[in-house]
Amino acid sequence: MVDVTKSGFKRVWFITGASRGLGALIAEAALADGNAVVAAGRNVAAIAERLGNSPALLPVALDVTDEAQAKAAVQAALEKFGRIDVLVNNAGFGLLGAIEESSDADVRRMYDTNVFGLLNITRAVLPTLRSQRAGHVINMSSIGGYRAAAGFGAYSSTKFAVEGLTEALRGELAPLGIHATVVEPGYFRTDFLDASSLMVAKEIIADYDATSGNVRRRAVEMNHNQPGNPEKLAQAMLELVDAPTPPLRLPLGTDTLKAIADKNAYVTQETETWKALSASTDFPA
Repeated sequence: MVDVTKSGFKRVWFITGASRGLGALIAEAALADGNAVVAAGRNVAAIAERLGNSPALLPVALDVTDEAQAKAAVQAALEKFGRIDVLVNNAGFGLLGAIEESSDADVRRMYDTNVFGLLNITRAVLPTLRSQRAGHVINMSSIGGYRAAAGFGAYSSTKFAVEGLTEALRGELAPLGIHATVVEPGYFRTDFLDASSLMVAKEIIADYDATSGNVRRRAVEMNHNQPGNPEKLAQAMLELVDAPTPPLRLPLGTDTLKAIADKNAYVTQETETWKALSASTDFPA
């Protein structure tokens, strides 16, 4: 049985990118489960319209790329609820295109949100979690955070960064009683493949038509036909937070499970093939 916080709520969740998509669904599930939610996003009006008016809800304006806004949003959360128990770093967007097709400006903009923005809000929340000696940092990655693929190389690189940061955070925070988990959703039926969440590289290079070009076409076909149920993902997040020993990685969706199994098998086979050369680079024992 989970202890009720001093505020009278089961836990206090801080969720970025909460105005729509998975962020809004996670916020709705957390509220229905008896939690308080700090719902952060660029459009506070959209958050209030989507999630309604409740003493358990605090909509806050947050552009995660602005470190001052991150600190102000955390301070507002503490003034309202007195603590933060769960941080869900959900804000982010994608970029579809071959590496060579992806412009410097688009890649930098994506890193500013997906990586540096995540760091901004995490650094702002961690002093509170450390003082509590309790809490859970949940970073939203992707199937592309474990296995990169043609057409999503730059996007996957941001999620690879998120995976590495979370793995290090787990080691740093575990002695302080704080959990860290990276969540790896596959393709869920949200608006991620819409223009509102996915940039498409403007340049098209014919040599990549069979690889990244094919992914562009498949993305159009898959949009709003993805296999994953986003409402079930939101419920899975509740189970994750309730778990006494949450995992470092939580893949969600059978497509992610397959991608992980396929990559692990490939890495095992390739490592075995090249093991002699790999081992030859040590000084003699």
